[in-house]
Amino acid sequence: MKTIYLIGGTMGVGKTTVSQQLKKELPNSVFLDGDWCWDADPFQVTEETKTMVMRNICFLLNSFLHCTTYKNIIFCWVMHEQSIIDEIINSLDTGDARVIKISLMIDETNLRKRLSADIARGIRSNDVIDRSVARINMYQILDTIKVDTVNKNVCEIVSEILTL
Repeated sequence: MKTIYLIGGTMGVGKTTVSQQLKKELPNSVFLDGDWCWDADPFQVTEETKTMVMRNICFLLNSFLHCTTYKNIIFCWVMHEQSIIDEIINSLDTGDARVIKISLMIDETNLRKRLSADIARGIRSNDVIDRSVARINMYQILDTIKVDTVNKNVCEIVSEILTL
């Protein structure tokens, strides 16, 4: 049986870092960051681009599910609304797969520190802080397992996910 990990969380919570480490810890694993399916210039959010991105994500995840080489599929993306998670799951061939839905959680103070550090390194722009902070509480109501990231290093977070 395969396992697909859907790892969501607000920008800056550590989704990509955790997912990359999880990929190293799990045998026969593959990782997809949803942002890779939307890396365009200019970045445009329209009904057409949203539909295309979702179709591309589901196509890739189904390809991984159908490939006998991979036993663990790790997908991370912001996924701040239940409808996004549901649309992805409903589009996947999960008959022979266990689906683990996770939201990485953080408080505002720690998120601001992480994002400010990213801004100082030139990884993110200043406008990301308010947008990301505004989404923190959205994850509380999702049908996901909540994993608190505050005062934990990446290995501790991954170890917690591995027990699920």
